[in-house]
Amino acid sequence: MTLTKYDRPNSYIGSRVPRPNITRLMAGRGKYIDDKSLPRMLHVVFVRSPFAHARIVSIDATAALAVEGVASVLTGRDIVDVVSPWVGVLTHLSGMRSPPQPCVATDTARWQGEPVAMVLASSRAIAEDAATLVDVDYDPLDAVCDMEEALEPRSPLIHPGYDSNLCWERKVEAGDVDAAFADPANTVVERSFDFGRHTGVTLEPRGCVCEYDPAEDRMTMHYSGQAPHMIQVVLAKHLGIPEGRVRVISDDVGGSFGIKVHTYGDEIAVAGAAKLLKRPVKFAADRLESFQSDIHAREHRVRVKAAINGEGLLQALDVDDITGIGPYSVYPRSSGIEGNQVINLTGAPYRIPAYRGRLRVVFQNKVPTCQYRAVGHPIAMAIMEGVMDELAKATGCDPAELRRINLVPDDAYPHVSAQGMKFADLSHQKCLAKLLDLMDYEALKQERDRLRGRGVYRGIGIVSMVEVTNPSPMFYGVGGAPIAAQDGASARLDASGALHVASSITEQGQGTDAMLAQIAADGFGVDLDMVHVKTGDTAVVPYGGGTWASRGAGIGGEAMLQACKALKAQVLEAAAAVLQAKPGALDIFRGAVTDLDGTERMTLADLARMVYYRGNELPAGLSPEFIATRHYKVSDVPFVFTNGAMASYVEVDTDTGIVKLLKHWVVEDVGTIINEQLVDEQIRGGVVQGIGGALYEECVYSDDGQLLNASMADYLVPMSVEMPDIEIAHVMTPTSTSELGAKGAGEAGTAGAPGAIMNAVNDALAPLGCSISKMPMSPERILRALGTVD
Repeated sequence: MTLTKYDRPNSYIGSRVPRPNITRLMAGRGKYIDDKSLPRMLHVVFVRSPFAHARIVSIDATAALAVEGVASVLTGRDIVDVVSPWVGVLTHLSGMRSPPQPCVATDTARWQGEPVAMVLASSRAIAEDAATLVDVDYDPLDAVCDMEEALEPRSPLIHPGYDSNLCWERKVEAGDVDAAFADPANTVVERSFDFGRHTGVTLEPRGCVCEYDPAEDRMTMHYSGQAPHMIQVVLAKHLGIPEGRVRVISDDVGGSFGIKVHTYGDEIAVAGAAKLLKRPVKFAADRLESFQSDIHAREHRVRVKAAINGEGLLQALDVDDITGIGPYSVYPRSSGIEGNQVINLTGAPYRIPAYRGRLRVVFQNKVPTCQYRAVGHPIAMAIMEGVMDELAKATGCDPAELRRINLVPDDAYPHVSAQGMKFADLSHQKCLAKLLDLMDYEALKQERDRLRGRGVYRGIGIVSMVEVTNPSPMFYGVGGAPIAAQDGASARLDASGALHVASSITEQGQGTDAMLAQIAADGFGVDLDMVHVKTGDTAVVPYGGGTWASRGAGIGGEAMLQACKALKAQVLEAAAAVLQAKPGALDIFRGAVTDLDGTERMTLADLARMVYYRGNELPAGLSPEFIATRHYKVSDVPFVFTNGAMASYVEVDTDTGIVKLLKHWVVEDVGTIINEQLVDEQIRGGVVQGIGGALYEECVYSDDGQLLNASMADYLVPMSVEMPDIEIAHVMTPTSTSELGAKGAGEAGTAGAPGAIMNAVNDALAPLGCSISKMPMSPERILRALGTVD
């Protein structure tokens, strides 16, 4: 974020009243110092709990306040008078519960890293030094970290008012599962999987700058995040400011991956401090804070059981998933969605007549978890595809062939799964066939088998997958969350003939602006360099949901197309009147009004200047606006699904346990492709994050809730040297829900890669009579599977 305009000492930023006189006073335990020599903007550093679970006995800020440059130290009790707590549940997730969460802990800290106080000073460095001087007296409590132990009757309660540490439980059953398992003609396999929690390591950590204008009761937040309008509602509701007086600006963001779409206590506390002190306040997390406060994800322990008949057709599937979410369900999207996706999407590509699923979402004393790129999909795809390989092994069937005979046929859509999920416009059979051809499957198997004879252990892993994209109001809005499923776009022609467009989706580095500009240029009829894109400012752009769930092109792009078509109709109506022609006989091409045969009649600049400057020359009664706004949302179905197939080829060093990625293939059906390079790089980036979850990334905790690897020195992410060549191909089946036909592409790589890699590793280990089902598949875990280490 470029936010340096607030850094000028004693600057006067937009307020109509003199700089407030900050006087020394007591408000709860907070202290404020009158020091007119301080810069107007204050920098905040949070004092964070060193314990996973502890009662806050007292906070003494005397020594911190004595540091030159410190303006204030605020505690949770100070902030709670300005910022009301929130509850992170969705009403359509029946039975979910989570207690009110304050933005800064008041009486009890419930994870290591939870904010307990905030120090505000003239610079970040001074605030950091002073934060070490804040004396917090803690009474440590027993930490509850293991998911299954948290549900034991003897387990300490994280929230004393509750009867257990269960946040939510869901069960679903369709068909006769037990009969399928009991049928002696069926082959039944059972397997357990463990997934280590990890997080999205964004290039730019979270940050914000807030300014409050008391004269007009206005709040402005510069926000490094994905959903400006959602945060606008959150700030208005919990700071008691009218929504129309809250402005959120989210300019180019240095990566998000879902990490920056949630409500964070520290960011809302910054807004509270700005309102309380009536001065701009800036927060920028360092990397340690990111690991201790950014949401984590993917901590699941899953048992899966499946049956096929003598013809190799799936008969039943049973999934039991337990997931740990930290001490609170995250507001407003809730922490139940990830597990819900696992239950809903496991087996999605296949015809399964009987299904049973159980989900338990559990409180624990760790960093809260919530939606992160490909929410739930990596677990759902990995467990199903792992079981498919187990079934192939048990029956002697080729893994690719077993998938082929069980995939929903491409001509069988629309299709409803046993879980009730509605699928349409998918191409599983085409994607698998194209994948096998792309990777030269038969030749690759021969190479693998030949090398095994030399003691080189290589393996092939295949995944068929789906990806949730373009969600409708049935995803969040129906549950009471202030999250728009629609997106808006506006298009305006200026007097020079340039096209100015604005969209409610945001730019996180994924190419949003380029995609919108292409749709606008093609839809309206100008060159790309004549299109100017604005996103991320709630005071300027139309209302919408922002960037999440791979919805930018499918929803935001469709809104842009419709806005540009509406503007084009206005322009052609005006041009027809001026040229004494019919609108249907005219078109716009490369910035000029033309006949249908391409003959230029007048430039857009000439027409626009006539309308804006010389309206007297227009025919009577003609009053063009040259601006149009349109909104779009998916209707009738909860989601639009993308589908694809992936394969991974790996080599396992049985002496060291190190996995070498040799090649990765992806065939993806994202509907209409607007910019193939952007789509391919989104897929590649997703695969890289999937590789991280499969082999490297894990937030490691001690038994008492201490995060042991909260630095880039200890938390492993994939680097360029570990990356295989990732070859991508496409099948194109446009979605019938929109004119543009675009589905999402941002999460598919992450959804399928872990399962493909796990299956490849297990294929490599198969001749040695062992397998692994715990991610990340570290060298130590692989050696343990081989029996060479204890």
